[in-house]
Amino acid sequence: MRGRARAVLAVGITSVALVAAACGGGGETTPATEDGGQAGGEIVIRSCTPQNPLIPANTNEVCGGNFLDAVTAKLVHYNPDTAAPELDIAQSIETSDNQNFTVKLNPYKFQDGTDVKAKNFVDAWNWDADGRNGNLNSYFFEPIEGFADVQCGTDAAGESDCAGKAPKSDTMSGLKVVDDTTFTIKTTGKVSNLPVRLGYTAFAPLPDSFFADPKAFGTKPIGAGPYKVDTISDTEMVVSKFADYSGKNAGQVDKVTFRIYNDDGAAYNDVVANNLDFTDVIPTDRLTGDLYKTELPDRNGIRDTGTIATNSFSSIDDNFKNKDLRIALSMAIDRDLINKQIYNGTRPALDGLVSPVVDGFKDGACGEACKFDAAKAKALYEKSGGYKGGPLTITVNADGGHKPWADAACNSIKNTLGLDCVSKTTPDFKTLRDQVNKREIKGLFRSGWQMDYPSIENFLAPLYGTNASSNDTDYSNKAVDAKLAEAAAATSPDEANKLYQEAEAQILEDFPVMPMWSYSTTFGWSDRVSDVKLTPFGTLDVSSIKVK
Repeated sequence: MRGRARAVLAVGITSVALVAAACGGGGETTPATEDGGQAGGEIVIRSCTPQNPLIPANTNEVCGGNFLDAVTAKLVHYNPDTAAPELDIAQSIETSDNQNFTVKLNPYKFQDGTDVKAKNFVDAWNWDADGRNGNLNSYFFEPIEGFADVQCGTDAAGESDCAGKAPKSDTMSGLKVVDDTTFTIKTTGKVSNLPVRLGYTAFAPLPDSFFADPKAFGTKPIGAGPYKVDTISDTEMVVSKFADYSGKNAGQVDKVTFRIYNDDGAAYNDVVANNLDFTDVIPTDRLTGDLYKTELPDRNGIRDTGTIATNSFSSIDDNFKNKDLRIALSMAIDRDLINKQIYNGTRPALDGLVSPVVDGFKDGACGEACKFDAAKAKALYEKSGGYKGGPLTITVNADGGHKPWADAACNSIKNTLGLDCVSKTTPDFKTLRDQVNKREIKGLFRSGWQMDYPSIENFLAPLYGTNASSNDTDYSNKAVDAKLAEAAAATSPDEANKLYQEAEAQILEDFPVMPMWSYSTTFGWSDRVSDVKLTPFGTLDVSSIKVK
């Protein structure tokens, strides 16, 4: 939940060229370490607690998603250097109209020894989208014809009522199995970037064994990726190379342990001491003065990534019905000073809702609402009538190094507006996400987005579409929904980008979230490993890393 420009084309897709993608421009990037290792051996990398059981369609956060990326394979794989979508399980994805797609599969096996067949995609996607299963990522299947038919009915209050009103159908009419290695997808309208989306975790196929016991699968998932699950506990998740993996992205090391840390400082210290082989979180006190570069000489890096940070206004806090108040709070935070003092320049202030790494990013989209201006913030705050029933709180998770910026943001609000503001922490990311999903938090809460696939659409539709899967603020605007649909049907990347930018402008006019900053991700590794590569998604490329 990731600048460089990226151009994406997904019209007339064939097995020869899935997408035209190019990177250029942007901020500071350190390349991967030079080749100095060999295949085999074991590594231990920093991880965090997954929010939910590890079912692809119900995993929409990085702690579970990063782990599943090592275990699953999808139709499409994102290039670890450029994020360009490349064919993986798919031998070809063909369309002539961006509405009817034919998918042919390469030979792949699941880690339980069964073949990956067309039905494993169709059955999986139907289960994923079925409203009765309550999957967080069901929204991603909405473009497929018949999605509405697998949703639950509603009660008198208009709320989903799966117990009282079953879906009209168990399957989506837009999915058809042709034979063991071919299936078709029909969307309700033209979706120009559908193939680009198909590398996201939610679109992973599921083995037949999943449907016999989904709960058991969630505790030990079975995929078709380069690594299979050995053990999962509260403290670590362990995978080893899958001997029958037939794809192009096989791992180099034999075993990877994802060790769960609730303290980013402890993980960093373990890397310094060579007790941990990789961390993607450098504590803020080590960023100051580039101390991490001294403590991790020749084993540190930085990369611009498709990740953004925002603060969300709680939908259960009546104060935030006042847009003047929302904008006043945003203008009261000195993002540039926080970036300089806490992040040593690695968190540039964000002036929109889209990462600069993505083609379609529009500089200055947010305007003065995202610029620190004490006088204007104070005047707008007084006009709004102020925040009642304070203090204002900013809730963050303790296991990601967020408290320093939350404290600094509160101090900026206090000094600018005279409003008492305090930071609150949850023990870990899972707890924060659980509270957000249950709508238990008032005030502001930490939010953000790590791109699922390289498209401007991914930073808008899942977060701001009405009832979208990651719409944490319950934002809804019919004009925005219509514009997102219009953009999805565009016949060229340039046309789509223009329409998505118009949608972004309307969302920012409504201001349901407060853009904070984009990310240049700093990372470190032990002296035991080489070929350490961070992807444009801000994640370790597990397949490339080697043991010296």
